[in-house]
Amino acid sequence: MIPFGDRLAARVADCGSALCVGIDPRGPFPDEVLRGLADSRSGRARAVERYAVGLVEAAAPFCCAVKPQVALFELLGGHGLHALDRVCEAAREHGLLIIADAKRGDIASTAAAYAEAWIGLRPGETAPLADAVTVNAYMGPDTVEPFLEVADRHGAGLFVLARTSNPGAAELEERRLEDGTQVWEAVAGWIAAWGRTRTGASGVAGVGAVVGATAPAAVRAARDLMPDAPLLLPGVGAQGGRIEDLAPAFERHPAGGLVVAARSVIEAWRDTDGDWRSAVAEAARRHADDVRRLGP
Repeated sequence: MIPFGDRLAARVADCGSALCVGIDPRGPFPDEVLRGLADSRSGRARAVERYAVGLVEAAAPFCCAVKPQVALFELLGGHGLHALDRVCEAAREHGLLIIADAKRGDIASTAAAYAEAWIGLRPGETAPLADAVTVNAYMGPDTVEPFLEVADRHGAGLFVLARTSNPGAAELEERRLEDGTQVWEAVAGWIAAWGRTRTGASGVAGVGAVVGATAPAAVRAARDLMPDAPLLLPGVGAQGGRIEDLAPAFERHPAGGLVVAARSVIEAWRDTDGDWRSAVAEAARRHADDVRRLGP
């Protein structure tokens, strides 16, 4: 199995852009995807599947990866998880990397089960659902160890929460420890250490960090603290982050970051009267062009 960092580097090279589209299927949906469906949980899940698969197909020519927001599928129970499976199949068919945005964090056998569910082999399956998963390390480094073990077996990647994009992040993540280090910087040290032994021929580590585009100074610091880690950069667009502030992520490698755009791409159709897929594709194309300008 090719290590995740090398697969990421290859995909960015093939695509020519480090854009990652967030698949966050919130309503309202286009009328087309609701047609003929019952007003029930199963009908809603089918609508989510139609919509999310359509998003993947529209954005695929312009992005290197997609990031399904797991919670929005889990909300619909088993029907929703079936829809997520189909969305991931569609992404694979288009050659996209899949980052399951699950933000899991636990210990021992529970963490191992989460890891197997997202980047391991579920019973009866022959390949992992996703190429990488987001992980929460704020219970301590032992929460990540089971994920590392599963990732190593399957060549999968991890993106560990570091300095996140939410407004309240600074309340904990920027608190100072006794040595003056901020909490998130201490986590960045763990991420850098985990990635050091999981870096392939491309020079991109298999363990990356989630760093919010809404905190430009943290992007600069993260690149210095984690020189080989790919940075997953959410918060562009609706959350207020600016693509032009993310250049430090790409100083060492074209795959040094993944710029996440969600609502600004997948909801672009809501401001138009034309075909919804065309509006999504055009928004993805514009974002991809902007991201390309950040490369080294």
